[in-house]
Amino acid sequence: MAEQNTPNGSDVPAPHQVPHTPAGAHAAPAVPPAEPHPDRWGRIDEDGAVFVRTSDGERQVGVWQAGSAEEGLTHFARRFDDLRTEVELLETRLTSGAGDPKQALASASQLRDGLADAAVVGDIDALKARIEHVIGHAERALSEVKQEKEQARAAAVGRKQALAEEAEHIAAESTQWKAAGDRLRAILDEWKTIKGVDRKTDDELWRRFSKAREAFNRRRGSHFAELDKQRAAAKRRKEELIAEAESMAGSTDWGPTAGRYKELMVEWKAAGRAPKDTDEALWQRFRAAQDAFFAARSAAFSERDAEFADNAARKEELLAEAEKIDAAANLEAAKSQLRKIQERWDEIGKVPRERIRELDGRLKAVQDSVRAAEESKWRRTDPEAQARAAQFRERVEQFESQAAKARAAGDERRAKQAEEQAAQWREWLEAAEAAVADR
Repeated sequence: MAEQNTPNGSDVPAPHQVPHTPAGAHAAPAVPPAEPHPDRWGRIDEDGAVFVRTSDGERQVGVWQAGSAEEGLTHFARRFDDLRTEVELLETRLTSGAGDPKQALASASQLRDGLADAAVVGDIDALKARIEHVIGHAERALSEVKQEKEQARAAAVGRKQALAEEAEHIAAESTQWKAAGDRLRAILDEWKTIKGVDRKTDDELWRRFSKAREAFNRRRGSHFAELDKQRAAAKRRKEELIAEAESMAGSTDWGPTAGRYKELMVEWKAAGRAPKDTDEALWQRFRAAQDAFFAARSAAFSERDAEFADNAARKEELLAEAEKIDAAANLEAAKSQLRKIQERWDEIGKVPRERIRELDGRLKAVQDSVRAAEESKWRRTDPEAQARAAQFRERVEQFESQAAKARAAGDERRAKQAEEQAAQWREWLEAAEAAVADR
């Protein structure tokens, strides 16, 4: 690092040089860790006074009496690295979207304001630049949140305008009375969920929607007044369909006849409603003819399915063998055994239709169990998660050691500070270990 002379003759590092960042890239200034080389950033004089070097010169940050000068510098460097880690965590939460921009801005501002008096040894100028970067990031995030709220309000107005226009269109043109009525009810339900519209605009849009709904109800009432004239024709058409359905009830031409019954059902629905006092009786006659045909077809299919009963029994034997597979005990053996069972399964062939879902579902459950065991084994051995937990554990041990040394030296305040830092890192360690255990 380049050095410059202060008026008192001591050598201090040149001001931290923030790496050039292309416009729009928003790269975070790098902050070197202090612990590996604390003497680059500070010193301890013969009286134990601890100094840190900055672009503004030297300033005293504390007094060290608990050990050697090297231990003292390391202590203050670790405190700097703790600040550095705290700033990086703030930035990480902002970047991931997990952090509250307002809270991050307050925390970063507090760190910046306290940096001038912080009892640490490290690249103060670089850390300040990094904090300023986080503050800028938080301010932009807050601005985006405000903009999103404004956009949400505009979207709410736009959505209610669209719903009012849709209701007006339905009121003026729709002849699908059931679907249109359902849609107007759905619009009303959605309308109630839309918040954030100012009272004046909301009242105006509501009047449009309410007026459209009333117009639709009047037009629908006129339509149903004419509907009775159509129901007599529907009754005649349904009686014709019943006659055809009853004439086919004894057919054994299963495929074409079943197809025609499906067509008759479509035609039945298209015929519309007969008068209310006769519509149900007509339906029962039509349905009875269909039931007679499909019951006979089902009996014929049952005879054919009997040929597949042996296949079902053989597959049940395979399932009994498959369901004993213990993937947790020996994953590779389980996978090999399952492959062999699947090959034999395919060779057996078809089973009765009503058993397909049951049998295939049981085999799929075994397959899913083996697959889940394989995926679980991979997640448990993820080296990245284990390494992160080990790093947190090391920091806990470091702070606990510092606390013990400080208490042995009679420095209860520093011991308490180290214990608090150890507690924070232990919390992160527990979270990391829980994440590994959950995998």
